[in-house]
Amino acid sequence: MTNTTETVQTPCSGYQGWWLLAPLGLCSLALSWTFWPTFAELAYTWNTNQQYGHGWLVPVFAVYLLYHRRDQLNSAKLRPSLWGLVLLTAGLGMRLTSTYLYFHSIEQMSLIPCLIGLTVLLGGSAAIRWAWPSLLFLVFMIPLPFSVATALAGPLQSLATLSATFLMQTMGLPAISEGNVIFLNEHQIGIVEACSGLRMLVVFFALSTGVVLISNRHWVDRTILFFSAIPIALLSNLFRITATGVLYNLGMSETANHFFHDLAGWFMMPLAMSMLFVEIKLLDALFLDKPQPSTPAVTSLPRRSAAVTATRVPSRPRRKLSEVRVEQEPQPQPVETNP
Repeated sequence: MTNTTETVQTPCSGYQGWWLLAPLGLCSLALSWTFWPTFAELAYTWNTNQQYGHGWLVPVFAVYLLYHRRDQLNSAKLRPSLWGLVLLTAGLGMRLTSTYLYFHSIEQMSLIPCLIGLTVLLGGSAAIRWAWPSLLFLVFMIPLPFSVATALAGPLQSLATLSATFLMQTMGLPAISEGNVIFLNEHQIGIVEACSGLRMLVVFFALSTGVVLISNRHWVDRTILFFSAIPIALLSNLFRITATGVLYNLGMSETANHFFHDLAGWFMMPLAMSMLFVEIKLLDALFLDKPQPSTPAVTSLPRRSAAVTATRVPSRPRRKLSEVRVEQEPQPQPVETNP
């Protein structure tokens, strides 16, 4: 009698997850049509404002994150969830309210909850566990609100001016600061809002977040790498201003102007990457991996000869307690002697 196994094929067998492509495409087209003015405004900001020129790279890196985390997507568990309608409705309500009140920052930010709601609506919890890093990373492509940027620019300007003046004086340069202007001989270095370091702070936060998301490290290392964007941005801006002052002091005015306004922006990114690389190496040296428990060493016994190994004494079979007989010792017999 032969055993035959039958393979049962379901309608979705071999095509798990592909059924989402049609509704995903339709919803993406509808969302793109709704947010088309927002996309056009973001593209204009990325082209005209150097502080947010990195916005073109943010969606590209978000797509790369989806590809990098492709192993964490289980297409068999993709299920539509009505909770996505709640998030999608909240995002659209945020957009309508911000449009009515002329809050452009909130209008642009409403794109994130809409994308999250669309992901949950089509794929459920399995989809959002896979895509949440990419969706949250899209926040870096949205410009900061004007009130937040203005509140941060002032303190950053003062900090950059005082730090650069102190460093130049330490190097022996005749630098004096008044307000947000550094006087160096007959030259003046004005630390305006564009030179406050806010642009570097935003870019380096995006850079450090990207490194954290693609690295497989301990959560302590990730936290340190994320918040290290602040000192890296401040140090990079300090290097930029100090290098400009050194060039002015050497009589290279044209080179200093060119470096301060153009070349410095290109040099800051490699400098930040170098700082992150050094920081990762320091973390590897300071925080060692927890050693694995070592197995106790087994002492090797001397080998027995082949003759001894081959000869084994047969073991006696065990007997029950009732079968064990207690053997009595023989009593001494009396000895007869002749009188």
